[in-house]
Amino acid sequence: MHLREVFGVSERRACRVTGQQRTTQRHVRRVLAPEEALRARLRAIARTWPRYGFRRAWALLRLEGWVVNRKRVQRLWREEGLRVPASAVKRRRIGTSTVPARRLSAQRPNHVWALDFIFDATADGRPIKALSMCDEFTRENVARRLGRSITADDVTHALDEGCARRGVPEYLRCDNGPEFVAGAIRDWCRAHGTGTAYIEPGSPWQNPYVESFNGRLRDELFSREVFETITEARLLFNDWCDTYNRHRPHSSLGYLPPAVFAAAFNQPKLS
Repeated sequence: MHLREVFGVSERRACRVTGQQRTTQRHVRRVLAPEEALRARLRAIARTWPRYGFRRAWALLRLEGWVVNRKRVQRLWREEGLRVPASAVKRRRIGTSTVPARRLSAQRPNHVWALDFIFDATADGRPIKALSMCDEFTRENVARRLGRSITADDVTHALDEGCARRGVPEYLRCDNGPEFVAGAIRDWCRAHGTGTAYIEPGSPWQNPYVESFNGRLRDELFSREVFETITEARLLFNDWCDTYNRHRPHSSLGYLPPAVFAAAFNQPKLS
């Protein structure tokens, strides 16, 4: 409380009575204005997630409880000079698409799971192989593996872990890869009553949801981090997948994180 409020006299006289320097009574704690606090939070988001644009930053703010207009976030984002580094221009594929017009499309959680592999390397040049698996409806990452190699047993164990947490999927979408992996997946699907939806060889665009997941994974982790050891790569990969599921706003889900979208979808509807 200010001395003037305590004694009801001038600051000079109050300081003389109490033996205090006037300079000690002139400091007023600075409280950030709402816009300054918002600018600071936007800069923090850009530092933490440099591949996020202003729309995803706005979605994160909403999840954190901020009441802010998207256009205001866009204006402040630009004024702060925050932008996503430009990516390479996509090339247009020549020829007609081989994707069937009436392809299998996920209509509910656990309807279709998609899996694929993504590759990188540690600092010493040794290879890294990661298994990514997602639910096409909720976009959640349901299981993952990372190592120097991924065997058929690793794939089936990851599928078992996903089923233990979520239940058995109705269909599994993947490419018809190495024979020993494809054979293990067929056997697993047959044992669990799961249908298979293989994509055409060399046609990753027929598996768009897991390809999108892999694109975000490469853009936000593999292209940014130098992995000194396989253990470091595994820990960072698992942390990124958990962040993707629980915190990262997904544009196709109304900028909700996949786990939040899945929880809201699974809530019983009141009549």
